[in-house]
Amino acid sequence: MVNKHWKIIPKPLLETVLNNHVQRHRVPQPLILHGPRGVGKTTLILNRLLGDWNKGPHLAGYVDFAQSITEHHPDHHQSYPWTSWTSVDPPLLSNCKTQLENCLESMSHKAIKLGSISSQQIFTTMNKWYGLNIALRRILQGYNIAVPEKVSVSFLWERAVYALSVRQNADEIDGLLELEEKGNSLSVEEASYYRETAFALRLAKEVIKVHQGWKANAIAHLNRTNGFSRTLANSCTDWPLLMLELLSQAAEIGFFQPKLVLNNIEILKRAIQTDDSTVSASMYHDNLIWRIIALGANERCLPVLFVTSDSYYSYQAFVDYGFPDIFISRETFGWNPQEAKLHMVPDYFSASEWTIIADVLGANSRHLFELYALKQSNHYQSLMGSKAGTFEDIVDAYLAYLQVAVVNPAMDKALLRLQRYATDVRKGSIPYEKLRFGASWRHPPQTEDPTQNSEWAKIQLMDFVQALVNTEFAVNYLGDYSLEIFEDPSAMALVEVGILYTQRDPSFFRPISQGIKRCLAHPRADADELLELNKILVAENHPGSLLQAFNAWLQNIGSFTQVETITRSVSSSLASHCFRG
Repeated sequence: MVNKHWKIIPKPLLETVLNNHVQRHRVPQPLILHGPRGVGKTTLILNRLLGDWNKGPHLAGYVDFAQSITEHHPDHHQSYPWTSWTSVDPPLLSNCKTQLENCLESMSHKAIKLGSISSQQIFTTMNKWYGLNIALRRILQGYNIAVPEKVSVSFLWERAVYALSVRQNADEIDGLLELEEKGNSLSVEEASYYRETAFALRLAKEVIKVHQGWKANAIAHLNRTNGFSRTLANSCTDWPLLMLELLSQAAEIGFFQPKLVLNNIEILKRAIQTDDSTVSASMYHDNLIWRIIALGANERCLPVLFVTSDSYYSYQAFVDYGFPDIFISRETFGWNPQEAKLHMVPDYFSASEWTIIADVLGANSRHLFELYALKQSNHYQSLMGSKAGTFEDIVDAYLAYLQVAVVNPAMDKALLRLQRYATDVRKGSIPYEKLRFGASWRHPPQTEDPTQNSEWAKIQLMDFVQALVNTEFAVNYLGDYSLEIFEDPSAMALVEVGILYTQRDPSFFRPISQGIKRCLAHPRADADELLELNKILVAENHPGSLLQAFNAWLQNIGSFTQVETITRSVSSSLASHCFRG
């Protein structure tokens, strides 16, 4: 058996595309790196690119909004979920905001240390967007400093910076700016200049807090009424956007070239709001992205990369933000089978093993990594005892793991979404224009009977999957003029739970991987051709197996306990090898 450490394999074309984008100090558009789960987007950023993006004049800020989800993050020795982030408990919006702001503050301090941001620059930028007079007077009054009535805003700013420097810990600022490391290389005037700029940045944060305090009651009312206000949303993103603007102004080729990577951006949209200190998570997410777009279009912005596995950002986001090319789209699907074979054979799998893998699971990097980890764990042989297992048995065990641990729970969640859709129709939340024609999903039960609604949802979901199977999973929603598919609640439920993915180019609507597709729709094998244990391990991959029918089938043959044992064993084997999708 091959026993070789798994290595990160370069992707030269995609790496070149991303490197070319971030090598520019300012750009007119943010870039979205998107693709299905398991193709190695995060691995590429962290293991291949981020190190080089922090060398020389380059500085890359990296924020992973999933980092606080301890049950599903590699930093906590877990793997990202196979399905959508909607299947796990979302983080707090306050944690996501803190992550973003701390990253930008750290980048701003490094810009100050280089002399790329000055106190005057901060004042000029603040004065352009905010009324500073009253806010600065309020801050100075809090410091018990008398201020004459008729003085300029610049005078108030200088007084406030000085007052802040007197009252706050200068040693803390020296530590943030690493002034002590420079030792005697700095003159007194230079050190004073850096400190003044750092205190000016803190003053800017205080001014923004004062402005937010004035809008606190309005934000609370907005949250209670589920309304919309661009002004109030702007007030909640003012601080990170101010730092982005300052960093963009400070960018200079060959001296200071910042860039920002926001991974799992879709999590920000679904974060939990715990108080009225900010607008809702979805409004915060939309406003943040919109203001980054506006900054790039109007004044040029430092390179910002959004990394996501949510197919909303492959097509619908471009529609929602109003222009087909409003983002730079870079979509990746990982290796094709020929490329994967070149890298996998013979280092990790033999030629005969690869033939099976290519037919059953395809070239998805995460499938390959997890299958290799399972193969190296000798898990199957320990379960079989003295009976020797084959590679086909390991693949079968992995398929059973995908079916029981990934696909079935996702289908259950899709069922719940369909039942909520039926409830929304009864409440009148769905426009009548979408319910006038003959498709069965346009006519959900009018009763509130949960059993009837559940049966209706099951029929709709199985009917949709069967129709998708009949097309061989090849629905070209743009090429075939099939945009109506996005109105089908079954389609959108499967996209939301992360089983299906909406590609941008080519515009196909398909499962996230060949392994998941097999769990949805592979024909039933002939029972005479299967070993008794294979009957338990092989997921009954046909539409009738959906909605926990696979589990029921296992119970009927009295073997469900054994499959649960196998699935738990596979899960534990994979949990010891964290994978970044």
